Amino acid sequence: MVNDIIADTLTRIRNAQMVRKEFVDVLYSKVVEGIIKILKDNGFIKNYKTSAEGKGFIRVYLKYDSSKEPVIKEIKRVSRPGLRKYTAAKLIKPYKNGLGIRILTTPKGIITDKEAKRENVGGEVLCEIW
Repeated sequence: MVNDIIADTLTRIRNAQMVRKEFVDVLYSKVVEGIIKILKDNGFIKNYKTSAEGKGFIRVYLKYDSSKEPVIKEIKRVSRPGLRKYTAAKLIKPYKNGLGIRILTTPKGIITDKEAKRENVGGEVLCEIW
């Protein structure tokens, strides 16, 4: 049993990119699907596909640049079960000068830091991707 499914997902993606895998399977949850969707929308992964046979997995197709380097340079968990990290809308600053994103869970759903700033909502900072 996985205690922190978000940390498990980020670790699987990080490890798969280190060995230049084409895709990686991660455990399914609505939160993980929201994070994966944001990664796709922001160009950090090629695509993803949820399992149709009900096995509870999401297949994430990883993205590399022309020199076979991973597009994701850094991916890390911020808030975790033992130490939650929250931020107010007015305290949200660009991550890595706008080159990276933070993913937050807010009352308006799972969104990026830019969307949270625009919508003027704060929330729990799940992870940072650059």
